[in-house]
Amino acid sequence: MSNADLLERRQAAVPHGVASATPLFVEKALNAELWDADGRRFLDFAQGIAVCNTGHCNPKVMAAAKAQCDKYTHTAFQVVQYEPYVRLAERLNKIAPIEDAKTLFFSTGAEAVENAVKIARIHTGRSGVIAFNGGFHGRTALTMGLTGKIVPYKGGAGVHPQGIFHAPFPVPHHGISVEDALRGIETIFKVDIEAKDVAAVVIEPVQGEGGFYIAPQDFMACLRSLCDEKGILLIVDEIQSGIGRTGKMYAMEHYGIEPDLITTAKALAGGFPVSGVIGKREVMDSVAPGGMGGTYGGNPVAIAAAHAVLDLFEEEDLCAASARNGEYIQQRLSAFRDGGKCGHIGDVRGLGSMVAFELVKADGTTPDPQAAAAVMTKARELGLILLVCGYWGNTLRLLTPLTIPREHLEEGMDILERALTAVASA
Repeated sequence: MSNADLLERRQAAVPHGVASATPLFVEKALNAELWDADGRRFLDFAQGIAVCNTGHCNPKVMAAAKAQCDKYTHTAFQVVQYEPYVRLAERLNKIAPIEDAKTLFFSTGAEAVENAVKIARIHTGRSGVIAFNGGFHGRTALTMGLTGKIVPYKGGAGVHPQGIFHAPFPVPHHGISVEDALRGIETIFKVDIEAKDVAAVVIEPVQGEGGFYIAPQDFMACLRSLCDEKGILLIVDEIQSGIGRTGKMYAMEHYGIEPDLITTAKALAGGFPVSGVIGKREVMDSVAPGGMGGTYGGNPVAIAAAHAVLDLFEEEDLCAASARNGEYIQQRLSAFRDGGKCGHIGDVRGLGSMVAFELVKADGTTPDPQAAAAVMTKARELGLILLVCGYWGNTLRLLTPLTIPREHLEEGMDILERALTAVASA
């Protein structure tokens, strides 16, 4: 069936609350390439929103999952345990930037965030949580409250759960300094909730949906010191920035700062659903037996895939590939901006292969979401899948697989240049 036929069926059967960024239906995909129901080939610079860091259908990941399917697919770890779960926890405990860690597994990123907050509340005996404007932590009742953006995630859903407060996220080039952000937290302590009642601060070191804004080093250092001073746990949401996306296994490695808890998901299993919470031993052991878990948490097939993903990082040095590819992407974007033919490109930013750029109006500062949407559409017409993000929807993010062949990376950037030029000259 064609994309058009499938879209008609989708509209009749699926609620429109599940929005899709493209009108495409995938038939097959491999590494950076994707073919749709009409037989067209695309380069995929979205990768399921940073899930397939090892590329679509990586042969080693698929082989591991298929081999596990021949053994057992489910027992529920809370009922009959299995060694690969324990071994994956051991591997993540060594990899994560936490000195003495323990790990447990769930199925989705939102589930990981919810449980990280639960652990923090039990450990501290407090209930308040501080998150940041522009942050994205999920769409469930609690994580929707943590998410720092109304449309489209919270529109019409009413007031968020009690005890959640938002501070400014530092974005200096948009006029929000580190001092402004820290002052925002202190203001929360003065007017909303006492510090002694706050269990955790939840932050993305690099905001995902919020626009790929990178938390400044001095802000993260001050945040760590503030949490230590007030007895608050620091939860770092690395669901999008983790598993090599920023050129390190976890973005917090760029900062040299130890969080109390890390949430991880998306790319951990190369397309199979598994998430986790990694945390300091004394914090993770605060919850009584039976207080954590989930029927499908740490599913054996997803766990097997995750082992294959970690093997690939070791064998192919994918963190180095992430850094190398990201440097090339930023160089090309800077050339687009300086060349004068690609419209008004504002800030270009990124860590490793977590790269984005803003489109602005002629004044050089006013966000231009219409241009970003037009570029995304034109790029798709030319064979490249992109996503927009950010406060104002004017940021285009590039999420290539870390395994992308150089010729496909160059081809994709060439298509992006053509799309930018076409929209600028329209």
